[in-house]
Amino acid sequence: MKKTVTRLFDSHTDALAAVRELKNAGIDEDRISLVASNADNWHNGDSDGDGESDAAEGAGKGATTGGLLGGGAGLLAGLGMLAIPGLGPVVAAGWLASTAVGAAIGAVAGGATGGILGALKDAGHTDEEANVYAESVRRGGSLVSVRVDEDDAMRVSNMLQASNGADAASRGRTYRESGWQGFDQNANPYTADEAARERTLYAEDRSFAGHSAGETFTDENRDRPGMGDDASPGVRRDT
Repeated sequence: MKKTVTRLFDSHTDALAAVRELKNAGIDEDRISLVASNADNWHNGDSDGDGESDAAEGAGKGATTGGLLGGGAGLLAGLGMLAIPGLGPVVAAGWLASTAVGAAIGAVAGGATGGILGALKDAGHTDEEANVYAESVRRGGSLVSVRVDEDDAMRVSNMLQASNGADAASRGRTYRESGWQGFDQNANPYTADEAARERTLYAEDRSFAGHSAGETFTDENRDRPGMGDDASPGVRRDT
């Protein structure tokens, strides 16, 4: 039985580094997908002003980037610019993006109405989760989704957790507190400035703050922020 583990990231570099960690842990690249907002032109750019490509920085921390970016083989070498309704410009690679646009990575998919919601639901996420994850990209965030065997889902969940990945349950509660009701593909995607302000809201309030990668989810900590209603929030069976 396959499951899909998805987390949202407020930092592009965290998302890219998480992909690298998954790859280093032996997760096959064809099981990993990344969909990230490019509102601030971070792809092949330098949105944080440190003089280094943000994409290379996130993928290469602690590792050689040759196999991940540029002309080398690897998932992140296939990052392509896409246009998905409601999300604005995104950078994506892997099966989730391919499903969302109904075309090869790198193709322009202006007509893929509702593609991201359908792709997330097809992956096994509930309507609520799909709406939150899509909204997170609209607001400037990044998604990492992984298809794994059932007995490996918790390991992958913990890895994404340790990389500052947030789950749909906790972030959805935060969105609803400000009156949000659901993802609207007709709403304007966030600008670079709006996305930057959004990230500051979560910089010191990670959904999984204080949890180590190997921590066991118990009844005692299940109700803590980011833990959701079950032992592995954000993990869903494929349909």
